[in-house]
Amino acid sequence: MASIVVIPTYDEAESVLEALDRVLAATDAHVLVVDDSSPDGTADLVRAHAAFTDRVFLLERPGKAGLGAAYRAGFSWARERGYAVIGQMDADLSHPPEALAGMLAASRGNGGSADLVIGSRYVPGGGTENWPLSRRVISRGGNLYVRVVLRVPVRDATAGFRVWAADALEICHVAQSQSTGYAFQVENTWRAQRAGLAIEEYPITFTERRLGQSKMTATIAREAMVRVLVWRVNEIRQRLRTTARRLLRRR
Repeated sequence: MASIVVIPTYDEAESVLEALDRVLAATDAHVLVVDDSSPDGTADLVRAHAAFTDRVFLLERPGKAGLGAAYRAGFSWARERGYAVIGQMDADLSHPPEALAGMLAASRGNGGSADLVIGSRYVPGGGTENWPLSRRVISRGGNLYVRVVLRVPVRDATAGFRVWAADALEICHVAQSQSTGYAFQVENTWRAQRAGLAIEEYPITFTERRLGQSKMTATIAREAMVRVLVWRVNEIRQRLRTTARRLLRRR
């Protein structure tokens, strides 16, 4: 089996069908919707889709447990079924499904060269639409913070639109990641870079969601900032301990 795109949902009834239709039209990939018991009937709409059990699949979870937990569950489901390439994207149509064909083609699992392809707003050809200045400042500032603190040379480390070669998920231990919110994206960019994986940023235009409510909160943003700092401090401590042990062995 080749490619599958994992789409986590919670109250995305207004946009999920359009997202599914556009992914199916743009690619030959299958789609897995991971729904956290949406009270608005998102899962029922997925089950009623014409391609359900053919190219569209549904993984239902008992309750809302965070973006990271949904992706970990979806990745595990896809890995168990032998997919070679695993994508991830939001259901709110902020990620353009039409970019998936190019992103999937760039993946090592489909003959490309990248272990991880990131749909990036901040490389030449990428951008955002309908974002207020405050949102642009926060996003660019957050990515600058990640680059400076973690020293990860990726322009859009917070992006949630991605394609993985399936074995790359194992190499950088995504299943063992700890983040539950949007820090999940940063954590796995950092893990991939530290594991020496080939990362490619593919230009996309991110469009502010037209339907439903954003899941971003101040708590989620704080989680990301704090975790980034903790990861870097732990890296430095580990490096110092390793250096100290080497020096002691030389005595």
